[in-house]
Amino acid sequence: MRKTTFLSILAVLVLTVMQSCSADNRWVKVNGNKFIGPDGKEIVFRGLCFSDPVKLVRERQWNERYFAEAADWGANVVRFAVHPQNINAMGWDRTFQAMDQGIEWAKQHGMYVIMDWHSIGNLKEERYTSAMYNTTKAETFKFWRTVAQRYKDEPTVALYELFNEPTVTGTGHCTWTEWKELQEQIIDTIRAYNPKAVCLCAGFNWAYDLTPVADQPIARENVAYVSHPYPMKRSEPWEEQWEKDFGYVADTYPVICTEIGFCLEDEPGAHVPVMSTDVYGEHITKYFEKKGISFTVWCFDTSWAPMLISDWNFTPTTQGRFFKAYLQSKK
Repeated sequence: MRKTTFLSILAVLVLTVMQSCSADNRWVKVNGNKFIGPDGKEIVFRGLCFSDPVKLVRERQWNERYFAEAADWGANVVRFAVHPQNINAMGWDRTFQAMDQGIEWAKQHGMYVIMDWHSIGNLKEERYTSAMYNTTKAETFKFWRTVAQRYKDEPTVALYELFNEPTVTGTGHCTWTEWKELQEQIIDTIRAYNPKAVCLCAGFNWAYDLTPVADQPIARENVAYVSHPYPMKRSEPWEEQWEKDFGYVADTYPVICTEIGFCLEDEPGAHVPVMSTDVYGEHITKYFEKKGISFTVWCFDTSWAPMLISDWNFTPTTQGRFFKAYLQSKK
């Protein structure tokens, strides 16, 4: 081989490696107990949970205006709550086309996306708390294969929330070891198509309890843990109990509370476990700041409680006023 030919091949290989490294650097990563952004600095996600994309399409609210308002509130991340019943009702192709557009709007307004497979129940035994959450292991793997393939080159879709709220209360039997292994299988499926995806793993008690992580963490890299610490999950004072139930995990791994929120007892949609006041908002945000915990608030919608808005002019509810002011103070 002539020297010039060898040098040409070497140059192409170097360029390919550099381009690959450059592409990888666009992605959010896990480093220790922190999320690291493309600039190499820690990123704390603070944002909003969107209601189901299909619901918003039906109500003609899945539009650029919706995303612009979320950004104006101060969100740096938004969560797409994809319900099995809804994606099947509208069809997978149409739903993913809508989400493609949503991802572009999120990117346009400088926000990341959490893709959330929004089921509640026991995936191992395929038993759920409501028909809208009914799915199968096969369909769950299909969803994540589709997401990983479709968005493998899209770093805006930064976080893959494997299963919204696991619970074994009234839904059969599943041990943490079994749930851990099932989550690891889902992660392996995702990583076959998108090795850069950060996968979010939840515990039982409707994604509140992370105590088993102390002894049996997920045996995969680039993962973070999820908790949903609504105010009535524990009685006041909260902080010591939060620390034992999920907060201690943030000392070792990233934690993102993908659902928090509250409403007053007399407000529409009030139910266990979300009833509280601004006192909860003040305590949970201060605790998150102390621990470096990320979060998204449920729900940027006019009818899914606890609501952040009371109408499609985006008039804030009680919790909406609190969290809008808080998020804007962090911009």
